[in-house]
Amino acid sequence: METKFLTPVLSVSAQISVAELADLAQAGFKSIICNRPDGESAGQTGFDEIAKAAEALGLQARYLPTETGKVTDEQGAAFGKLMDELPKPVLAYCRSGMRSTTMWALASASKLSLRLLTMAHAIKARKCERKPQRRATLGARRNIPKRAARKKGF
Repeated sequence: METKFLTPVLSVSAQISVAELADLAQAGFKSIICNRPDGESAGQTGFDEIAKAAEALGLQARYLPTETGKVTDEQGAAFGKLMDELPKPVLAYCRSGMRSTTMWALASASKLSLRLLTMAHAIKARKCERKPQRRATLGARRNIPKRAARKKGF
């Protein structure tokens, strides 16, 4: 299972299995958040089964499901509340990790500093204003090898 680091206290991943919980606990995770509804796909391990196995390993488990592409501001706020309450580090999972990442982004948006947002906007503006630079290669226009272009004065 591949986990994606978002912050020092939160990582996300695709669907986890009961067999992977011991590795997660050994890796140092203290809590898990499931953002995937039960029964979303065939063969998916249900949250109750994961929660029972997680608690046996000393991990706290919470269920905050959402449908693909339908994450709400309220769910983002609920995710933020769970992040405030749960022991860290936390692993949040769904089918691919995207819903969990979206919930984290919604929960974190109000906590970002104005300075950070201003810096991000300035960086984006600079990238948009830059003109593409042409690569000046000798002989590039006529597909003439560089050595031949130098000799013929192209």
